[in-house]
Amino acid sequence: MTYEEALDYIHSVNWTFCKPGLERITRLCEALGNPQKELRFVHVAGTNGKGSFCAMLDSILRAAGFHTGRYTSPYLRFFNERMCIDGTPIPNEELAELTERIKPIADAMEDKPTEFELITAIGFEYFRRHGVDVVILEVGMGGRLDSTNLIRNPLLSVITGIALDHTAFLGDTVEAIAREKAGIIKDGAPILFGGDDESAARVIEVVAQEKGSDFYRVDYEKLTVRSMTLDGTEFDFGERRELHLSLLGAYQPRNACVVLSAVDLLRERGMSISEDAVREGLAAAEWCGRFEKLLDDPIFLFDGAHNPQGVASAVESLGQYFDEKVYLLSGVLRDKDYTAIARDLSSVAERAFTMTPDNPRALDAKEYAKTLCECGVAAEPYPTLRDALRAALDAAKRDRKPLVCLGSLYVYAELVKELEGDAKDA
Repeated sequence: MTYEEALDYIHSVNWTFCKPGLERITRLCEALGNPQKELRFVHVAGTNGKGSFCAMLDSILRAAGFHTGRYTSPYLRFFNERMCIDGTPIPNEELAELTERIKPIADAMEDKPTEFELITAIGFEYFRRHGVDVVILEVGMGGRLDSTNLIRNPLLSVITGIALDHTAFLGDTVEAIAREKAGIIKDGAPILFGGDDESAARVIEVVAQEKGSDFYRVDYEKLTVRSMTLDGTEFDFGERRELHLSLLGAYQPRNACVVLSAVDLLRERGMSISEDAVREGLAAAEWCGRFEKLLDDPIFLFDGAHNPQGVASAVESLGQYFDEKVYLLSGVLRDKDYTAIARDLSSVAERAFTMTPDNPRALDAKEYAKTLCECGVAAEPYPTLRDALRAALDAAKRDRKPLVCLGSLYVYAELVKELEGDAKDA
């Protein structure tokens, strides 16, 4: 099986959120010899901030000398990004080999696994083969019935925060969503909650008590941001002073507080992580697509914010970095609350260039531009991302305005490809 054939097979599987349950992933992994039982995990759920948490913790653990696996979703440019060892995505050849091994097992199952279940099984087997010390495992959606929840006895479970998202599948209240995400709590394994919502915290704490698990909160009172520029953030967290964080975004120091709290709990679980490794790892952490600076002239930022909470965080960040309104390049999915998103963006965006993301759930660029206009933003729709990007870059450079792209992670790969093409042509 070639790499291309492996991807074709993986993507041909019926990807659906409508088949909850752990029965299929259980049978799939049993046929593989239960690779997950030979691994140690930090299990990460939450509405926003999961990816940044995983990136920072992975960087710190690698700086501390650990052989790490990282399992995240979705990917931004290349499928292989979903499973990394020591920060490097799985090679094409090994992905093809593992898919070829798992394919007959999956095909023989009467109740076929979903795409995400298939990928999760491939990830477990990949990490087992290479004997990683610890896997930082991101939940796909929810927690209780997510295929990653097959694991038992994690070193630590983390819920970064709770907000209303995927309500059709997880529930339409914060408490209901918290209950689903609290499903990752395992008997006796500590749980760290990084959110502010007290009703969600109460739900999670009750589940922790039922499981005999120690429940921890992040103390944000210990956070002091010293400076925040497009070159990074300097901050203190408790006795840790003058930390440097390379990841941009006003929300990243809070994400870093969750990571630092997790580091302290992992130390209590026997992991040797020096303060030098903490500092080195935070400074070196990279996570594409989250308030990432793509260009300096004009200043061009990309943020994958795609729900109201994420957009609100992006708006706060823009207020931190710029004392003027910005130009906006944006496309959103129809099943998001795009009216609320447009309303939030109107406080920081002077002009918008809209496009239709390459996704069957995408909102048409004309409809999105109309919504933005109704919220007070001068918006123009464009037929393609290329057209919108060229127009936005030309206008931003001419008017000396910062340009920000946000609204959907699905445009990132095409956007970066266009920028790289322009750089080659220059």
